[in-house]
Amino acid sequence: MLQLRVNGALMRAPYGLNILDNCLTCPVREEHLFCNLSLPAVQKLNEIKSTAIYPKATMLFIEGQLPRGVFVLCAGKAKLSTSSSDGKRVILKISEPGDVLGLNAAISNRPYEVTAEMVEPGQANFIARDALLQFLREHGEVALRVAEQLSRNYYSAYEEIRTLGLTSSPSEKFARLLLAWSAEAGHSADPLQMKLTLTHEEIAEMIGTTRETVSRLFSEFKKKQLLQVKGASLIICDKPALERIVHS
Repeated sequence: MLQLRVNGALMRAPYGLNILDNCLTCPVREEHLFCNLSLPAVQKLNEIKSTAIYPKATMLFIEGQLPRGVFVLCAGKAKLSTSSSDGKRVILKISEPGDVLGLNAAISNRPYEVTAEMVEPGQANFIARDALLQFLREHGEVALRVAEQLSRNYYSAYEEIRTLGLTSSPSEKFARLLLAWSAEAGHSADPLQMKLTLTHEEIAEMIGTTRETVSRLFSEFKKKQLLQVKGASLIICDKPALERIVHS
């Protein structure tokens, strides 16, 4: 981990990243939990956070670890996973910039329920638990946003359990995952194209199947012209057909 602080300026960092050290001047502020807050709240956030660049495969925190605080993802992606006593792992989510990781544990003061691992180089701002709780006491607007986020986390967990438990076939789970990715891509181009950052093993862990099954599904969906893979790009060629698989 490389700790970097640049007095509020954008600075070129390892892995081709731009360090976003000042929330007030951040060029990518969007409607996320700790983004687009009131000026006093953003100023306080700048005071209590610490900025760091993380290489791929860095563990931000580990399932069962006591909560030290939260990580606000500014750049890059992180996978959130949980595992059983026999070593079986399920990836619950791929977090995107703007997501706050470890929030449930930090608020409840219970161990982290998941492991957060960077799937590509990125930047995250860390906020210690005590500083976070004081921040919420002082800024009601942020506390309300946190309550809303915790509610969304609950419904996301419910939907994940429903998908893994009630979806009948691997092809339906795979089609559902592709549709979720296409929705997150946030554009209406046809065909839909997005960066594929996960291995077949990691995709298998997301839909509760094996790596061999995921490789077979990729081959089948390519033959049916539902998708294409070109280098690190995944192209959704027939979204309506994927929707028919999900709703069949």
